[in-house]
Amino acid sequence: MKVQTGHIEILRDEFPLLHQQFGEYPLIYLDNAATTQKPLSVIESITEYYTDYNANIHRGIHRLATKATEAFEASRTNVQSFIHAAYREEIIFTSGTTGSINLVARSWGEQNIVANDEIIISEGEHHSNIVPWQQLAERKGAVLRVIPIKEDGTWDLEAFEKLLSPKSKLIAVNHVSNATGVIQNIEALIALVRNTSAKILVDGAQAVSHFPVDVQSLDCDFYCFSGHKLYGPTGIGVLYGKRALLEEMPPFMGGGEMIDRVSFEGTTYNKLPYKFEAGTPHIEGVIALGAALDFYRSLDQEILFRHEQSLLDRITSHLLSIPGSKIYGTSEHKVGIASFYISGIHPYDIGTLLDQQGIAVRTGHHCTQPLWERFGIPGSVRISFACYNTLQEVDMVSEALLKAVHMLK
Repeated sequence: MKVQTGHIEILRDEFPLLHQQFGEYPLIYLDNAATTQKPLSVIESITEYYTDYNANIHRGIHRLATKATEAFEASRTNVQSFIHAAYREEIIFTSGTTGSINLVARSWGEQNIVANDEIIISEGEHHSNIVPWQQLAERKGAVLRVIPIKEDGTWDLEAFEKLLSPKSKLIAVNHVSNATGVIQNIEALIALVRNTSAKILVDGAQAVSHFPVDVQSLDCDFYCFSGHKLYGPTGIGVLYGKRALLEEMPPFMGGGEMIDRVSFEGTTYNKLPYKFEAGTPHIEGVIALGAALDFYRSLDQEILFRHEQSLLDRITSHLLSIPGSKIYGTSEHKVGIASFYISGIHPYDIGTLLDQQGIAVRTGHHCTQPLWERFGIPGSVRISFACYNTLQEVDMVSEALLKAVHMLK
């Protein structure tokens, strides 16, 4: 399905939820950075699993278990190809980006971080890429260092280079800001880190649905993302790790599947990737993630990226025309996210009035409280685009926003 920009309406037909009315208003869904809507192929893959071959995986010898296992493992191979990992064993299924980060903190971190070591994050991280490292630092007596964010939303790489030292053991940063949409210069940061022995974890939750990611080219040590921001189901995510690192890491959870042999005298663990996938996994979620990747990869990525940029340009132009409005994240390199604050108006009030006109946006701090403290505001209104949004929707939102501002001023 090589959908052209002019064929977005055809693409929208794949998403049943989008065709809703709230009284006189059609639904305009612009909260895609929180979660994307799901195409029919993803929904049908879940139904098919439960109606045709619902069974537990890996341990059964009957044909339903075999079919479920094959579908589950096919999704692992699909993810490997999608992010260009060297080995399928480097793909670990988790509950999401948060689960992936916590796995690394609890496994690699517990094994490798000691007192006075330094963990470096940025000022613009999601809470899920702050709190696990704070907790690890507290347990180990390590030190948390923070990369400053510049006025345009990008990292201050000069300051970061000064933070790097022989004590630096882990750098954990996002690829794309969920709050501002800024695409960070991850390649330059990794090049600096490679002059040290530190490891690098990248939060790719907001990146993988907007442009291709090649973990081997990036040369990161860990890369994490969630299915539900990539047209897949909730509750499923991916941790990529370099095989040598994963092999050295102890299991995060104990239980079935992650073992080789159990006795009361001791237990030996399963091989990769299964030693990190204890218990019955989110089987239908993994299978549906594979369907989501198939859907996304069937689209013309370059055309969709250009379309998204046209949406971003249009909404940016409208927002700049509103008195007192300021956009946060003004770098030239952004995905389709526009976060703004209008002086004298609380973001929640704007979001409420937009919702009354059928428009779904996100308001608040977007789990990035330190970033908004840096900018001196309580939060923002965030408009975030996906492949199915249209320029007509942007214009309708702009009209609704002007109406809301007129009511609130």
